[in-house]
Amino acid sequence: MINQIKTVLFLSGLFAVFLLLGYLLGGIGGLTIGFILAFIINFVTYWYSDKIVLFMYKAKEADKETYNFVYKMLKEITQNANLPMPKLYIMNSATPNAFATGRNPEHAAVALTTGILDLLEPRELKGVLSHEISHIKNRDILISTIAAVIAGAISYIAMIARFAAIFGGGSNKDGENIFGVLILSILAPIIAMIISLAISRSREYLADATGAGLCKDPNSLADALQKLTAGNKSKPMKNANPATSHMFIVTPFSGQSFLTLFSTHPPIQKRIGKLRSMAANH
Repeated sequence: MINQIKTVLFLSGLFAVFLLLGYLLGGIGGLTIGFILAFIINFVTYWYSDKIVLFMYKAKEADKETYNFVYKMLKEITQNANLPMPKLYIMNSATPNAFATGRNPEHAAVALTTGILDLLEPRELKGVLSHEISHIKNRDILISTIAAVIAGAISYIAMIARFAAIFGGGSNKDGENIFGVLILSILAPIIAMIISLAISRSREYLADATGAGLCKDPNSLADALQKLTAGNKSKPMKNANPATSHMFIVTPFSGQSFLTLFSTHPPIQKRIGKLRSMAANH
């Protein structure tokens, strides 16, 4: 229920931004165009947000023969979780990372980079897959994917608004509209960041705990997180969009910046610590 409420709020937020930008750029006519665009984008975002994100990272559906060992591992985990088999995608990237996407367990996908397959041992990879399947099981993949697409859309809107403002689009004789467009174009990326931050950090702790239970080896996921953190620092994902960073199992950036300072991921040492404690208690 909470995730459904968040979905409605995010879609409504995107709708409002489009309406406001349309009005500032073109008055009542712009408001009408903004309404139509917002309706179309909201529809597309809900039904196709997973495909959009997979396309952004040039993910291709994994060949069953080449990645047979991953398919077998994934099948075992999904059976333990009592879930349908998700699609498996591969991203051609040396950065070791992974994410899950889809609107529900029946339409879900897990995406892995080639880097994560090269870096992790089988037991560690099983821990990562268990974490991603947990996101599907806990039904937080829809809100995660929608938030990523909406945040990216808002950033794109901001770029268009700045371009229009610079070249005088939407300004009136008093210069009021152009001022409003400039202000909104500055605020839009911040709104996008807030959308990412709105994805609760607790979802990562929950996915870690659920994933550890699915693979029956909390240390395997803890070891994987340790390797992945070091791997993403040494080989950051060059084409990673900050709007989608919350989807990955660990942040795909190398260092701290204005956007990564407000990370949607809990501190990695706390995540590892919780997993080690689970292993010790088990």
